[in-house]
Amino acid sequence: MALAHAILAALVDASCSGYDLAKRFDGSVGFFWSASHQQIYRELAKLEDQGWISSESILQAGRPDKRLYSVTDLGEQHLKEWIAQPCEPTPIKDDLLVKIFAGHIVSKQIILAELEHHQKAHLQKLSTYHNLEQLYFQNPQELPEAGKFQYLTLLNGISYETHWLAWCYQVMELLNQTIENW
Repeated sequence: MALAHAILAALVDASCSGYDLAKRFDGSVGFFWSASHQQIYRELAKLEDQGWISSESILQAGRPDKRLYSVTDLGEQHLKEWIAQPCEPTPIKDDLLVKIFAGHIVSKQIILAELEHHQKAHLQKLSTYHNLEQLYFQNPQELPEAGKFQYLTLLNGISYETHWLAWCYQVMELLNQTIENW
C-alpha cells in the first residue's frame, strides 16, 4: 500500500487541514500504516497534483492561513479501485525475531531484557486499543457502516497485540526455564 491510499482513507469521511490530518492519522490509520508528519505533507502535495485531493485556503485572524484538504471524485474513484484489487499478505520484517533467531550467541538475559522492552510497548498499545474500544465502539452493531469497518481494524489490532503478548510470555517462560536448568 502506498501512503497515498492511507491518506485518502483518512480523508474520505471528512475534510481537514494537513495538521489535523497528521493528528487524525496518528490516532487511526497510523496504527497500521506509519508515516511522519513530513511524509504526510509531501504526499498531500503529490495527491493534489494528481487531482485526487483538492485544497482551499482558510484565512485565520492572527494566525497563518491553513489549507483544508478534501478527497475529489477522482481520488475517491481511485481509492475504490485500489480497495477492489486483491493484495498480498505483508511479509514480516521484525528485528526482534532476527535477534531471537540468533539469540543463542548472547546471554539469555540480553534476550529477556529485549523481550521485556517489547512487552511493555505491546501492553501499552493493547491498553490504547482497549481504551479506543470503550470510547468509540461499545455497541458495534449500532455503529454507522463506516464505524463498523473502522471497528474491524481495531479488532485486528487487539487480536494482534493479544497474540503477540501470549507469544512473548511463552518465550520468556521457556528462556527462564532454560536459565534455571543451567
